[in-house]
Amino acid sequence: MPVPTTDVKALCQIANALRQTILRTIAQAGSGHPGGSLSMVELLTGLYWHALRHDPKRPEWPERDLFLLSKGHGCPALYVVLAEWGYFPKTELSTLRKYPTRLQGHPERGTVPGIEISSGSLGQGLSMANGIALADRLDQRQRRIYCLMGDGEIQEGQVWEAAMTAHHYHLDTVTAIIDANQLQQNGPVKTVQDIEPLPEKWRAFGWHTIEIDGHDLAQVLSAYDEVKTVKGKPQAIVARTVKGKGVSFMELNHAWHGVAPKPDELERALKELQAAVC
Repeated sequence: MPVPTTDVKALCQIANALRQTILRTIAQAGSGHPGGSLSMVELLTGLYWHALRHDPKRPEWPERDLFLLSKGHGCPALYVVLAEWGYFPKTELSTLRKYPTRLQGHPERGTVPGIEISSGSLGQGLSMANGIALADRLDQRQRRIYCLMGDGEIQEGQVWEAAMTAHHYHLDTVTAIIDANQLQQNGPVKTVQDIEPLPEKWRAFGWHTIEIDGHDLAQVLSAYDEVKTVKGKPQAIVARTVKGKGVSFMELNHAWHGVAPKPDELERALKELQAAVC
């Protein structure tokens, strides 16, 4: 089982290895979403190796912290992280998107351990986080709920209704993580429907807001530490990221939103990642 750490170099090496496994898994499946999976790797690495209170041996432990993947199409990254931690065998990654696999193209609660919500229809995760936080308050349970959303996803009106709700009820156990990777399926977010200025909007909705480079692991760890100190209001981490991060021909190219790499493309991508220096 992996060991939690705050060693940024070690976390960088973990993130690099995760990216390679993500690409191999999607390539073997022949379909999937590499761009948005690669952009969230450091955010997941910092969460699972540092901030999240979780136990793969007790996936339904009532006091565990929860990670909700609202941008469900990014599940290849989550599957790889969960497999690395031993929530299910790594060999099962080869079944991604192959019926009747448990590893569907969007995550489904009740399949593999560690999947907390079913997602795929965008814009719903933050509302679920609020509901869990309110139930925890009634049960006098102290745990944190982290909800990761995409920047294209938060064009959905339901997200902002949930943002108002979390502020109104002072849900300080809820942390929204925005994977602001600049692209969505049809092109640049700013062209499809501009959502900036993001930090100012979250602050205007009453959230304690932190803006970071989502690929800088020192900043990621610092943000996760900071949100735990905030009382009386929800927190938003606006993580500036790059869609397709780590692979030159995928970076900031919306054509890689939902296309699996072919064998020659996979080989090229893996060579780039293996040559990367932390």
